Amino acid sequence: MGEFTEAMAQLAGGVAVVTVRDDRDDVGNTITTLLSVSADPPTVLISLTSASYLNELLLRRDRWAVTLLAGGQQSIASRFATPGRPGARLLLAGLPHHRGPHSEALIVDGGVAALEAETTRVIPAADHTLFLATVLSVDYVDPARPPLVRLRSRYRPVP
Repeated sequence: MGEFTEAMAQLAGGVAVVTVRDDRDDVGNTITTLLSVSADPPTVLISLTSASYLNELLLRRDRWAVTLLAGGQQSIASRFATPGRPGARLLLAGLPHHRGPHSEALIVDGGVAALEAETTRVIPAADHTLFLATVLSVDYVDPARPPLVRLRSRYRPVP
């Protein structure tokens, strides 16, 4: 397994934060598995650890948001990747963010793009769950900002 993990660490992945509004709180997670599946209709796929709380919530709540982080937002990625972290509202306290009008999920400002999506299919895959989703809206796109990627177990801005 270690060799496989090391091999996959050689592949750069865009860094994003997925958020969902729960009845009691806002929950989010850092991911590097966001994939554009189709442009017509706009469809994306995310992969979450099946044992995660966010996975449990997305099985109950179909609408969610994803922010594609920009270089310089490594601290946000780290906050949402830390085990035992508090709710998303506390993690974003003091940072620019807003609620998506379609999902009511928190969207981080200052990334390279943000989307709202609605899950259309859930696919179990080993110890992960894949969520296939229709894009409800593109909240913003900022092509002037460099994206944040994860490569060789580190967050790195793209020059």
